[in-house]
Amino acid sequence: MAKEKDYYKTLGVGKNATKEGIKAAYKKLAKQYHPDLNKSHDAAEKFKEINEAAAVLGDDQKRTQYDQFGAAGEQFQGGFSGFDFSDFMSDIGGFGMDFEGIFDNFFGGQQRARRRQRGSDLRYDMEIELEDAAFGAAKTINVPRMEECDKCHGTGAEDKSDIVNCPECNGRGVATRTQRTPFGIFSTTATCRKCRGEGKYIKNECAECDGKGVARKTRKIEIKIPAGSTDGTNLRVQGEGEAGKGMQAGDLYIAIHVRPHKSFERHGNDLYIKVPVSFTAAALGSSIEVPTLKGKASLKIPAGTQSSTVFRMKGLGIPDLHSSHAGDQNVEVYIAVPDKLTKKQKELLEEFEKENKGKGLWKGVFG
Repeated sequence: MAKEKDYYKTLGVGKNATKEGIKAAYKKLAKQYHPDLNKSHDAAEKFKEINEAAAVLGDDQKRTQYDQFGAAGEQFQGGFSGFDFSDFMSDIGGFGMDFEGIFDNFFGGQQRARRRQRGSDLRYDMEIELEDAAFGAAKTINVPRMEECDKCHGTGAEDKSDIVNCPECNGRGVATRTQRTPFGIFSTTATCRKCRGEGKYIKNECAECDGKGVARKTRKIEIKIPAGSTDGTNLRVQGEGEAGKGMQAGDLYIAIHVRPHKSFERHGNDLYIKVPVSFTAAALGSSIEVPTLKGKASLKIPAGTQSSTVFRMKGLGIPDLHSSHAGDQNVEVYIAVPDKLTKKQKELLEEFEKENKGKGLWKGVFG
């Protein structure tokens, strides 16, 4: 003979427990033993037991029947062994746990709240110049997105009076089907098909958004690019994503792509540039003007400078994104050979060559 079920013991409450006490006990145990959250081999069976106990003790009529006749036999009308857990599973699966709606259905809730949903996040890829990345800039972009409908203000109805309790489920958001079998009465509960779990039904949908409550629009948004941004920097603009359903809008994420510069190469926060110098400037020494991201700057070239020599200009690189420190600008000089020479220039260079013969100019190169 099967052992009599003790629903009070299953939930860990006394026979004089209030409905709120039963609800609190059930909520704690449901989270503890749900199979998606508890991987123990007996979690699924335990989960069914506490749901069966909650469905009986949470209903005044069923609890009275249980207290009088127990759980055995057909005297107890509304047995729970045939309950369909699919709705419960779908609501609490993953990260979007919605225990409250399920608990309210178990414990006499007459109306299920409309489903709330945070708006979707959006991504926008933005190309900028190296100067914008270095010093920061403000850019205006056009973002297509779903926004709250201006006409119905997100309700999806032509008028507020057009929003009524769903006639199919009486505003509960779930539909219950009861079936008598040789083993007793079995009840199955599932999301209402007519209102899709909303509990509300729109008689006349908004003509502007076809009852969706949102419409696609293009919004101009100003984006502030911080100084020191790099290729791949991601910016988050809170609340500028798509409209939510009863909750806040999503966020807009800006992915920064820095275009290659015609003169500079960037390595971290340092800049590199190649600059030509004349033979005489390299040989005799000179001050030359070199480009920087802020304009022209003077660079002193000492006498005897060789081609491919690199000079560092401290602090003229890219500011660090997370501090006040700035990188350096590295200038590599190379000797520029003129394409054409005048007669006098040729004579002077030939004279220079004669003066250097036998003075070891190429010593160490050819032995």
